[in-house]
Order: sequence, then structure tokens, then C-alpha cells
Amino acid sequence: MGRKIFVTYKYADDKVLMINNEKTTVRTYVDALQDLLKDKENINKGEVDDADLSQFKDDTIQTKLGEKIFDSSLTIIMVSKEMIDNSISESDQWIPWEISYSLRKKHLNDRTSLPNALLAIVLPDESGYYNYYIVDDSCPHCKCRTLKTNNLFDIMKANMFNIKKPEYTGCIHHAESSKVYSGNSSYIYSVKWCDFISNPEFYIEKSLKIGSNINDYNIKKTT
Repeated sequence: MGRKIFVTYKYADDKVLMINNEKTTVRTYVDALQDLLKDKENINKGEVDDADLSQFKDDTIQTKLGEKIFDSSLTIIMVSKEMIDNSISESDQWIPWEISYSLRKKHLNDRTSLPNALLAIVLPDESGYYNYYIVDDSCPHCKCRTLKTNNLFDIMKANMFNIKKPEYTGCIHHAESSKVYSGNSSYIYSVKWCDFISNPEFYIEKSLKIGSNINDYNIKKTT
């Protein structure tokens, strides 16, 4: 594959399907992701269990994240059922910060790094379902899927369905206000874990292709 990847995730969220009947958190899936991909040494992981973003401010965040994100070309967002901590501000949570930093044109010493592509891998909840975020075949006629973006961080919502010149399907069973997008309408592409593991290279390349066309999207870079 030869791509450097940064992974952002909620370390301790355990509202995910168990693996091998053992206690499982999102970090378990991140480890499985690393085992799945060929270039394991090219994967950098974000949040750790004892990290607290609230102690960091914008002028020090580059020091904390720079070495991990700067050289990467793709940021994978591990979407889990309880990745959002509603008790604290989004600006004090790691995932929004890491997405924001990934989307910036970054400078480190005398080098510059362009914004990363973004891929959201959606993990199964504790019952094995994905419908807290992805609902397949939500229309019985066109078999479209629905993404429940209200369950995402604001910076993720803003970079979904954000293509500047959207195209729509011709399904007559959708009202004007609920037309179905076609093509790559979101800068962040979303895929279920079960689909991703069947063909990881396909989804990585798909998100990188979207990222190469970043100027086609209205990008929000701040939390």
C-alpha cells in the first residue's frame, strides 16, 4: 500500500461488538486494523487512555500531533456509538482536534504537508448493528442508504454532503428536501467495518481519490 495513515478514535468506548468473546473497546478494533493492513509500520494511532486534551491549547497542539499527522496522507476516523463525550466541549476532545489538524495545510520546520484525505470506518455496536449511524436500503425503491450525521462531531457533520456541485439520483419517491445524493458527495467517506475488512485497499484508495479532489468540497477545518 505504501501510505502513511493516522487513526483517530475514542480509546475506551466499549459499546462495540466483542471480538473473540472478550472485553472489547475501540482500541481493540484499532489493533485489528493495524494487523489487517500491510504496512503496519506506517500507521500512527491517536488518543491513548491516559491523555487529556483539555491541558493543551492551539499553540501547543502542533507539538502534540505534528509528528504523528504531518507525514500521513490519510486520517481514518473510527466511528463508534459513544465516541462523543457530551459532558465536555468538542474542543476538548481528541477526535475533533485530530480531524481539524488533519485538514490543515501543515508546516513543520522547513516542510509543508497538504490536508489529509478522511475515511470513517463505522464499528458495530455491542449488538453488532451499524444503524446508530448507517441505515442501508432506507428507501425501498432506490435502496439508498441514510447516514445519521446528527450522531457525529460538528466538524464531521460539516464535512459530510459538502460537495460544491452536488448531483442527485432520480428517485421520485423522495421529496425535494430529502433528495438522494449520488457520487462522492462527502469529503469524509463512510464504510462499515464488515465491508472495509473485506477489501481495505479499495476503500483506502477511494478516500484518497476524494482527498485529491479537495477543491471540489466546502471544507471546514476548525472545531
